[in-house]
Amino acid sequence: MRGPLGEQPDESGAHLKDGAPAGSAAALALDRTWSDPPGLLGWFCAINHKTIATRFLVTTLAFFALGGLLAAAMRLQLSRPENGLMGPDLYNQVFTMHGSTMMFLFAVPVMQAMATYFVPLMIGARSVAFPRMNAYAYYVFLAGGTMLWIAFAFNSAGDAGWFAYPPLSGPDYSPGKRIDFWAQMITYTELAALLEAVVVITTVFKLRAPGMTLGRMPLFVWAMLVTAFAVLFAMPAVMLSSTALLLDRLVGTHFYNPAEGGDAILWQHLFWFFGHPEVYLIFMPGLGFMSAIISTFTKRPVFGYTAMVLSLIATAFLSFGLWVHHMFATNLPDLGKTFFTAASMLIAIPSATQIFCWLATIGGGRLVLRTPMLYALSFFFILVIGGMTGLMLASVSLDTQVHDTYFVVAHLHYVLIGGAVFPLFGALYYWYPKFTGRVMSEKLGKASFWTMFVAFNVAFFPMHVLGLQGMPRRIYTYQSGMGWDGLNLLSSIGSYAFAFGIFLTLANAIRSRRAGEVAGPDPWGAGTLEWATDSPPAPPNFHRIPVVHGPYPLWEVPPAGAPTHVAGLSAGIREHLITTVIDAKPDHRTTFPAPTPWPFVAAICTTILFTGLVFTPWAVVWGTIPVAIALTIWFWPKRAEVRRALAVEKAS
Repeated sequence: MRGPLGEQPDESGAHLKDGAPAGSAAALALDRTWSDPPGLLGWFCAINHKTIATRFLVTTLAFFALGGLLAAAMRLQLSRPENGLMGPDLYNQVFTMHGSTMMFLFAVPVMQAMATYFVPLMIGARSVAFPRMNAYAYYVFLAGGTMLWIAFAFNSAGDAGWFAYPPLSGPDYSPGKRIDFWAQMITYTELAALLEAVVVITTVFKLRAPGMTLGRMPLFVWAMLVTAFAVLFAMPAVMLSSTALLLDRLVGTHFYNPAEGGDAILWQHLFWFFGHPEVYLIFMPGLGFMSAIISTFTKRPVFGYTAMVLSLIATAFLSFGLWVHHMFATNLPDLGKTFFTAASMLIAIPSATQIFCWLATIGGGRLVLRTPMLYALSFFFILVIGGMTGLMLASVSLDTQVHDTYFVVAHLHYVLIGGAVFPLFGALYYWYPKFTGRVMSEKLGKASFWTMFVAFNVAFFPMHVLGLQGMPRRIYTYQSGMGWDGLNLLSSIGSYAFAFGIFLTLANAIRSRRAGEVAGPDPWGAGTLEWATDSPPAPPNFHRIPVVHGPYPLWEVPPAGAPTHVAGLSAGIREHLITTVIDAKPDHRTTFPAPTPWPFVAAICTTILFTGLVFTPWAVVWGTIPVAIALTIWFWPKRAEVRRALAVEKAS
């Protein structure tokens, strides 16, 4: 029915304000407003952070499975001497793809996927900042990773290792398009990591619920914030180095060619300035998972909150001062090596501080040994071994002896799998109820954990001994009679058992999706905000924006007379409250963009541009035109959206 002056009725819900409980007209309008469109076109238009993060997570786990299959193929090849399963050329591609997949397509992106799903929920926000850019980053990542694997399928994958040292990766020793494609796609996928870092930082700084000061943020949010800043500083180094490599190969520059005034060691400096912080980009989110899980399953806040935050910041800062300890075998000045040895020892201090804080939390709490907690506890055993061997590798004399041996392979996997993969699996069990509304089976979960824990040590501990016995890494076979047969066979058996343990978790997730126990909003009795909303969360996350009075809002009673939520934002448009950076005081309101397919179209155009550049520099000319068109339409304001926003502004 029209109004008294003949105006059209407002069916958008713009006249409704949020703040009403679930089931009310305002809450239903909020659900409609923040939902992604249905149907096939809606799939390409989706920008809700939970939708994009779920796709990110599934994609990274798919790449993890593919990388794992390559690892299984390598272990099969090395399970016995002089095995003819693979030749050297295929083996080179396989270990390069394994390393590239795990480091560039799984380890960092999966952590960013967890961040874009849970950070808004943990800070009381309805979205991430720049939701369209978040969607664009996902499509860029998906396209870059897919292109790498398509190249592998056509026998054109990189074959110089995931760190691709020149001159091996230069035009003289690696002719053809394999390294060109690898370098370009690495640059491309890291663009997605940079965009995600900007999204996370802005979300944390400007979208926190009122009252959530920096001193009340969950430690997981702190971990992801520090990681995002580290990504901003680390990723440009690898993008710059891989672009310079591509220029050397395609247009005849000589950045890494000593014969023409370049320097091959320059690549190592640039790559490891990214590469060593990369280890901590993977490790620090794991620290955030640990803090979330340990506080919940000991029923107490993490001991030493301030020390934990400062340790995270110190870890990120120091991680940029260690890169040369990957280069002790090069001809660098001894004094410089000494400095980096000291820096490598120094970073153990903040790591140890966090471990002692968690132990104090466990010692003073009521420990509940559910599956997520088992994965968290395994961190102490596996990472400590990896940390101790790391201290050994920080010594110039010992590092020189075991450089490029299986000792390094063992150390790397103890750090990365112990410091990131085990905590990640704990986090998946911990937050699975929030994803799906159901709890995973404890029986299957514990079977998976113990299989993975035992098998991991069977697979990787013998590699320490193999390295000390002199077995080099990246060899496709070895002769019998060198004393490596038995340990390699044991390592291969352990790796297959480890894969079976991961399969048990996959089976558990699939089974529990339909038959698991119904979770409810907070099945663990946790204290942070993501457990204050439904499982799975409604499209706007919170129908009422909470007001925070402490670091564990669900465990604390608000002061008498203090507000518990804010209200007054429009339910008919994507309106969001912006708060101040330090104190999270309400500052102003802003309107978020609506779903659109143009981030997807722009990502496709960008992929064509980057791929074209591998074959011709003229792609800069014709490839930028569709990118510019797509970006222009993406940002062009729509009349209907402007009209609705003005109507809300006038009504408020």
